[in-house]
Order: sequence, then C-alpha cells, then structure tokens
Amino acid sequence: MKAILALEDGSVFHGEGFGARASACGEVCFNTSMTGYQEILTDPSYKGQIVTMTYPLIGNYGVNKQDIESWRPHAAGFVIRELSPVVSNWRADFSLGDYLEQNGIPGIQGIDTRALTKKLRVRGALNGFITTEDISTEDALARAQSWPGLIGQDYVKEVTHKQAFRWDEKDEQSAAFDLVRGVKGGDARHTRKPLPAADIPIVAFDYGMKYNILRRLRQQGFAVQVLPATATAADALKHKPAGIFLSNGPGDPAALDYIVREVKTLTETGVPIFGICLGHQILGQALGGKTFKLKFGHRGGNQPVKDLESGRVEITSQNHGFAVDAKSLPAQVSVNRVNLNDQTVEGLRHKTRPIFCVQYHPEASPGPHDSTPLFAEFRALIEKA
Repeated sequence: MKAILALEDGSVFHGEGFGARASACGEVCFNTSMTGYQEILTDPSYKGQIVTMTYPLIGNYGVNKQDIESWRPHAAGFVIRELSPVVSNWRADFSLGDYLEQNGIPGIQGIDTRALTKKLRVRGALNGFITTEDISTEDALARAQSWPGLIGQDYVKEVTHKQAFRWDEKDEQSAAFDLVRGVKGGDARHTRKPLPAADIPIVAFDYGMKYNILRRLRQQGFAVQVLPATATAADALKHKPAGIFLSNGPGDPAALDYIVREVKTLTETGVPIFGICLGHQILGQALGGKTFKLKFGHRGGNQPVKDLESGRVEITSQNHGFAVDAKSLPAQVSVNRVNLNDQTVEGLRHKTRPIFCVQYHPEASPGPHDSTPLFAEFRALIEKA
C-alpha cells in the first residue's frame, strides 16, 4: 500500500502503508522510546494522536496478548522508519502489521522520521492526516488543515470504561512475571510471583487508565474498585475507600470541568489522594492551579526528573502534551518535582493534606522503573492517615 502523512503546515511525507487500509486525523507527536511500541499503541493517553517512533526499527518482537495497557489500541495512526520483516520473540502472538490491521489503525513506514521529529521540535506538535487509502495529496493536506486539534477536546469519555468494576478479584492478572529458568514442562508465560493480601480498599478513577497501574496498585496490597470518569465524589465515598487514585488519560485537562469539580470535593474530605499524569493535571486544577499546552510534549522513556525534597534524580517514562502552571498554584501546594530539561512541573504535594501527584508514569512498562516506589509511598500515606 502507498501511504501519505500530511501536516497542517503543508508538509507531506510519502511512504509505504502497513496495518489497516484506513485514514485518520490526529496531532502528530513523537516518542523517543526504543521499546514498548505495544504499550504506546494501547495507552489511552494517545487518543487523538498520530505517534511517530524515533527509534528506526520497530516491530521486531511482535505483539502479545499479555502486555496490552487497555481494552484496545487508541492511537489514531503510527509512523515509523522501518517495519521489521521478521517477528522473533517467544511471547509474540501477532506481527505489528497484523495487530494494526485487526484494530483499524493505519501505519506508514519508509519516511524520514528524523526530519519529521526535528520539524515537530522546532515548530511544535502539528495537526496531521494519515492515510493508506486512495486519497490525493491535496485532499490529505486539506483534511490535516481542517482538523480542530486537541485543545478543548474531552477524549476521556471515549476511553474510560463505561461501568464500574473491581480489578482482578481472582488475582489472575496482577502478579509480576517470574521467569523460572531450567524448569522443563512449565509455561514461563504464566509463571508469576505471589501477591500480598488485598487489605486496603481504594477507589481508582478511570480517565483512560493503563492496566499496569492497576497491576502495580494490586501488588501493593490494594483492593481496587474502578469507577468511570463520570462518577461523582459521592459515588466514590460510598465504597468507603482508604484512598483515592486518579489515573492518566487523553485530551485537554482544561476541558474537564465536571471531573475537576468532583475531585475538588474529594480533596476536602481528608482521604489520601494520589494522581498520575492527567490525574496530576486534574489535581492541580482542583487545588487552584491552571494548565497549559506544551510545545511538543514529553513522550519517551528517558525524561530526567529531580525530586526537590531528596535531591534524587529519576529517569522517567512520560506521555503528555499539557502541564501544570507552577505560577498559578496557591501557597499551600508545593512543587516537589521538576523536569530537568525544561523545568516544568513534574510533581505536587499539598502541605497540610494527604495529597500528592506526579506528571510521569511510575508504572512504566517496559520501563524505566526508577519511580516504582511511589506506589509504596501511596500505601504508606494511607497507613499513616
């Protein structure tokens, strides 16, 4: 298949199509991760975005059914330099091309992803249109230029689970992998480490939550009741939670007034709260701050974050195009983590209430894992409260 990627600034990239025979509009962004394309595609935070991978060879280990981060892939389109013609991994269930085809997502390969990434860094994220169908260059440009963009968009209602549910009641999905060597006849794909007792009930709001967050919460001994994004503070408190978790998700945080209102109510109850990514941005607004759009966002597994309380530097996995404005925050909210590349806010802590949040992903799969202890910190905060 021939494929086209058109940008709102008039740029056009011609390449070879793979995946589905389809077309889509989205914000064109780039991710610097060398691995983890399956987790990126299934991260609900990428709803409405056409993702470019900066690493040149993608698809070599295929796609498997165990490492998905949501109920379906959410990226609008996928842009890579070269699709591996060979899938070589003992856990693979599909090739990348087959997986995208099954889920209706168009991909383009064979373009200069370095040139595209440089353009996005200089100009900022651009609206785009990707197609593997028989569409003219002129039509592709027109569609890219007419797409309204992410600002003001509420994609949370599209990616959240519509019904409340209890996560992993039978403890079949959350235990960490335990690769046993030298054991004949065993199934290494299903060998897991033991889980602790689920002795602390919490409520997790699903704004587009990655499944590995739920796995990490269960690994810390939390019994997790998941609520849809439209649930109210009263809905959450009916479950008598010892803590509240606010998840990641897509779109513009400033468009989520209905969520911010309910979270503001929860911040006044004294129940410990932990937020990640979009949850961090929602908490920032609920505590009196504002958010703004970054030029090209932070997406990848190599973002340096400094903990201002300990002086420790974490290498983090990130995926966000908006940030909390530090100058807009009230005096009772402390900025306790910053991005060392651009000094933007990466963490907040309330000075008198048991509330904290981070802009990045401590549950990062496949990694890095510098920030995993934040889940234990959440448990310690609840136990102290």
